[in-house]
Amino acid sequence: QVRLVESGGGLVQAGGSLGLSCVASGRTVSHYAMGWFRQAPGKEREFVAAINWSGSSTTYADSVKGRFTISRDNAKNTVYLQLNSLKPEDTAVYYCVQGISGSAAVRSYSAWGQGTQVTVSS
Repeated sequence: QVRLVESGGGLVQAGGSLGLSCVASGRTVSHYAMGWFRQAPGKEREFVAAINWSGSSTTYADSVKGRFTISRDNAKNTVYLQLNSLKPEDTAVYYCVQGISGSAAVRSYSAWGQGTQVTVSS
C-alpha cells in the first residue's frame, strides 16, 4: 500500500512562489503516473497537473498553465510542483495523487496524500 506525504505549503503573497514536494513510500512511483489536485473551501476538487511514469509527458489545467511546473525524481520516489506567479485564487489544499494514467479525472487515481495548504494573500 502506498503512502503519499506532501510538504512545502504555506502562506505567500500574490506574485510569489512556492515549491511542493510529495514523497511516496510503500510502492515505487516509477511505474505510475503522478499528479496534483487542489480543493478550495466550498469548491469541488480540481485537477492541477499530472506527469507520466517517465516524466516525458505532462498535463496542466488551463488555469495554471505557464505558471506551475510538475516534475519527478523516480530515484527519490518524489514528485514536485513548482508554483510561480501565484494568485489569490490558487488558495487551496493541494493533494498529491498516484495512478495508472496521467489524466485529469479524479477516478484515475487510487492513492491520495493528506494534502498541504497553500494560501495566497492579495
